[in-house]
Amino acid sequence: MRQSCVQGFMLVAALAATVGVRAAETDTAAIARLSQAFSDASASGDAKTLDELLDADVVFMGEDGTLSSKHDIVAGASPPPAGTHNTLVQSDFHVALHGDVAVTSFTDNATFVTGGQTAHDSFRSTEVWLRKHGSWKMVSSQTIEVPVEPRHIQLAAGELDAYVGSYQMAPGHAMRIERQGDGLVSIGRDDKPVPMLAEARDVMFRAGAPRVRFVFARNADGRITGFDVRRAGHDMQHFTRS
Repeated sequence: MRQSCVQGFMLVAALAATVGVRAAETDTAAIARLSQAFSDASASGDAKTLDELLDADVVFMGEDGTLSSKHDIVAGASPPPAGTHNTLVQSDFHVALHGDVAVTSFTDNATFVTGGQTAHDSFRSTEVWLRKHGSWKMVSSQTIEVPVEPRHIQLAAGELDAYVGSYQMAPGHAMRIERQGDGLVSIGRDDKPVPMLAEARDVMFRAGAPRVRFVFARNADGRITGFDVRRAGHDMQHFTRS
């Protein structure tokens, strides 16, 4: 009799654990579906769906740093003009559940079709969803654009040589630019050469760091005198040629 009771309790516990797992899976699936629905509505300008998914007090930061309210997002939504088609397809989706709060991270893979021309972009986002009265609402979102290296050009050997030299920002803060094969490398304090690629004449970036530009300056004779390190439109540092 006692053994039967113990077995019965074990069965109940197992069923309870299974129900818990299923509930977690159901919440995870629901958040994934709602998050993709929000991406779809954003791409198509579906104001009704955006209104349904957003909490009244949502804090929404776009990839350009702009803060938008629910009213801003819903009122600004409209279908794209004729000949234009946009899609946002999520990948790398992850969700962490904390009771009635869900935190997500994912990549939005964007496709923009306009007049027969197709462009692509990618955005990394985090969202916070809150369950209110049995329904999930987005209460926060933050998005950044995934940096992508721009196309680079090949400069002639004579042009490359013009950049070779030592540059100093301040004592103890110097950089060397050297030729390596048919390209250039920059060498900083760590003494590790990193390829430098030319986006245009006198505008370069380091391989693997597309958000930062090296904008070179020349004197009246055309000789390079230094460069500014520019990040996201801001001149962060100035190096003078030694």
